[in-house]
Amino acid sequence: ETFETLIKQAENYTSTLFCNTYRNMALEAAASVQELFTDVGLFVFGTDISPDEFVNRFFDTLFPLVYNHLINPGVTDISLEYSECIRMARRDINPFGNIPKIVMGQMGRSLLPSRTFLQALNLGIEVINTTDHLQFSKECSKALLKMQYCPHCQALTLSKPCMGYCLNVVRGCLANVAEIDPHWQGYIRSLEELSDTIHGIYDIEHVLLNFHLLVNDAVMQAHINGKKLSEQVNKICGPPVRTPTQTPGCSLDRSKDKQGMKISLREGEETLASRRKEFINSLRLYKTFYGGLADQLCVNELAAADGLPCWNGGDVVKR
Repeated sequence: ETFETLIKQAENYTSTLFCNTYRNMALEAAASVQELFTDVGLFVFGTDISPDEFVNRFFDTLFPLVYNHLINPGVTDISLEYSECIRMARRDINPFGNIPKIVMGQMGRSLLPSRTFLQALNLGIEVINTTDHLQFSKECSKALLKMQYCPHCQALTLSKPCMGYCLNVVRGCLANVAEIDPHWQGYIRSLEELSDTIHGIYDIEHVLLNFHLLVNDAVMQAHINGKKLSEQVNKICGPPVRTPTQTPGCSLDRSKDKQGMKISLREGEETLASRRKEFINSLRLYKTFYGGLADQLCVNELAAADGLPCWNGGDVVKR
């Protein structure tokens, strides 16, 4: 849910950029912006798509809009056929300089670790769910029955098993679970290491929430080099072919726009990075969970407290 909220917030920032700064192309850009961030979400949540591909597709679609509204604006829009020609020519003309490559690098480097982190969390959930209900062997069930209820036959209903006896029985019952322990510890170490790498250009929060700034730089660069780009487009696609349809203006709610551009909407503790750090810190407390499960059960529930009379399997002893 946190990732979904972050992606939606980044989409809002980008939409707001167009609505506030490039209002005449905002409505046409809306579909491309939505498609880009839909693809971001699909990739992060495990779909096999290429970040390079959807970033390129976004800038391909953006160029005809920039050409029509900033480089070579007219009373009417360029035709669909001419727009398609410009879109196809974008990678050869390179109107946005190295910004698409920068975005591709940032997206690839930040989305992949986050995607891996989410997949790792799902793996952890599977392990926990799998070990949530254990099937005990007949030998284990007999040993537990003897440990907990045999003293009742001698009217010793208040006597609990001795600690050593309890540990011996419960460790035997949980031997299979204990085998998970080194792998579980390795899993948590890997999560810690992965989490430590997600910063700077690898920090999905930083990359997505600042994406709109790079888009603005790209549009400005194309605008500044408009004359040269117009000549290149004319060589490839010919002079502009226009249609009588006009593009409506931005229809977004202005009150929402102003709110959307505030980068520091959330307090520091509410950022994805801080929530991830808090989660990793809490997970460290359970690093030895599976290996120490028998000890926890005996100490906290099953065995007699130190110094009290206890059942040793045959009689009640003082300690």
